[in-house]
Amino acid sequence: MLQALTFTPTGAIVAAATTSLPESIGAGRNWDYRYTWVRDASFTLQALSTSACEKEKAAYFGFLAQAAATQLERGVDLQVMYGIGGERDLSERTLPHLSGWRGSAPVRTGNDAWRQHQLDVYGELLDAAHQTHPRTEWFDQPTRRFLLQAAETAARRWNEPDQGIWEVRGPSRHFLYSKLMCWVALDRAIDLAPALGATTERVTSWRRTRQTIRTAIETEGWNPHLGAFTQAFGSSALDASALMLPLVGFLPGDDPRIRSTVSAVADQLSDTRGQVRRYLRDDFASDEGAFLLCTFWLAHALALIGEVSRAREVFEAALACANDVGLLAEEVSPTSGEALGNYPQALSHIGLINAARAIHHGEQARRKR
Repeated sequence: MLQALTFTPTGAIVAAATTSLPESIGAGRNWDYRYTWVRDASFTLQALSTSACEKEKAAYFGFLAQAAATQLERGVDLQVMYGIGGERDLSERTLPHLSGWRGSAPVRTGNDAWRQHQLDVYGELLDAAHQTHPRTEWFDQPTRRFLLQAAETAARRWNEPDQGIWEVRGPSRHFLYSKLMCWVALDRAIDLAPALGATTERVTSWRRTRQTIRTAIETEGWNPHLGAFTQAFGSSALDASALMLPLVGFLPGDDPRIRSTVSAVADQLSDTRGQVRRYLRDDFASDEGAFLLCTFWLAHALALIGEVSRAREVFEAALACANDVGLLAEEVSPTSGEALGNYPQALSHIGLINAARAIHHGEQARRKR
């Protein structure tokens, strides 16, 4: 499916093949997903690596680097998404002559999330580079300059509020996931320092800032009353994106705070069908379905904390949402179990592949014991 969602001339992989299939029937949660999100990069490359799609990996990273390279040089925020040919202006408009799926208007073309300020993209790009580039080889000069700028931007701007991974259209906040991915940006840049030609002084500065971000996440992102890492600094709201803390290596699976966070997400964000919601409420009045990527994240995290049998149960519950030819949508209705959102959804298939790998490794380790 990831190959089918790839635009071969450039290597771009779209989030989905459709626009405006609703996340909530008749409620206006209708978006155009026919673009490439930088946010998806590191998840996608992990899945492509597991699937032995080396050519697609190289083409995809090459597309992202080329599409984004000149923006940081011009002092412009790194864009969060691009058209399949590298287009940057993805201005959103509605098509009022179309009624939408089951009356779910408006039908949109374009996606105004391209204008948003999202700090997580720097971590996703550097993690993507970390996954694709041999440590013993230098990056070419344009890519090296671009990745150095990305790391420096993450170091300089990590403490700013933004719109976060879920692209909220309300006020900016200090989202935990965005801080986490700025930590990832510096962590991966430090490991890639020889290939980037980074100076000792620069790496020392990155190490200091990485530690500052870690301290902020562990103090301001942790809610002792909930016993969990939360959606944003100082928040009491749970968010499934906190499951990424062990997935990116910020904390190990056996850390008590990770185990407690995984348990809280499983208990409070899972619906009666065992599917995981992103969060409990947002800036829209309407509700939405469970998010399949988050269900696979939960399965992945359970495998990392050693609960492999439970991980397989959650994984198979998500798999059961596939249609008759094995394709997954973005979300699932908590009442009817029907598919919601744009389709087929790349992130759902990516989550499936990455969770399957984690469960496989967990089961192998358990057999060896």
